Amino acid sequence: MNIILFASLEAENILDMSDERAQHIRKVLRLKEGDTFGAGIVNQGKGTATITRIDEKEVAFSFVQDETKGTSLYPVTLLVAQVRPICMRRILREAVSLGVERIMLTQTETGEKSYAQANLYTSGEYRSILLDGAMQSGECAVSEVVFASSVRDALAKLGPDSTKIVLDNVRPGTPLSTLSLTAHQEVVLAIGGERGFTDAERDRFADAGFLFASLGSRILRTETACSAGLAVLLGRMGLL
Repeated sequence: MNIILFASLEAENILDMSDERAQHIRKVLRLKEGDTFGAGIVNQGKGTATITRIDEKEVAFSFVQDETKGTSLYPVTLLVAQVRPICMRRILREAVSLGVERIMLTQTETGEKSYAQANLYTSGEYRSILLDGAMQSGECAVSEVVFASSVRDALAKLGPDSTKIVLDNVRPGTPLSTLSLTAHQEVVLAIGGERGFTDAERDRFADAGFLFASLGSRILRTETACSAGLAVLLGRMGLL
């Protein structure tokens, strides 16, 4: 954790030692009374926390928010097919760490339908993974997650003014690394699942104005394509 995030903070706070954040402060950071650590309020701002008391039961700390440090995410939507929950955990964590504004998870014609009903979502676990990704990044902004029942449904949820790109190994496309993009441009990057998109889904992307692009000729795992694709995309936007 490069920052410790909370839903809300007061000037004075108490964190029970049963909380994993308190355990991190005590056992990983090994902080003592008078020490400071980076803390933040989710999607609001970050600042400095100072430990006023720490014992076997709890951590007490004060918090001063730095008004000069805002919270922001990049104007990028990652539209990604539902994949195995173990893979999706990595995708969510890395996408938030990279600063993606919105993550849209869609079912596809070739995907396993049960993935969308996985415990990852029904238990709300995905929210803690998003939080973990934000804390890894050292920022307090957490991506929005949107669920879609199909590619058609996902496309209907997109705004009309974004630049839309789909990574695909079947239809000829432009290398993603050669696209000219700007930092303030709203961009959607669509990535398929284990078995890719169907031709019907590719037609829907084309009809919706998506540009077909590639990361080369190799077939990548979805989580690899997400991390590599976002890194290349953000680089072309001048954000990395």
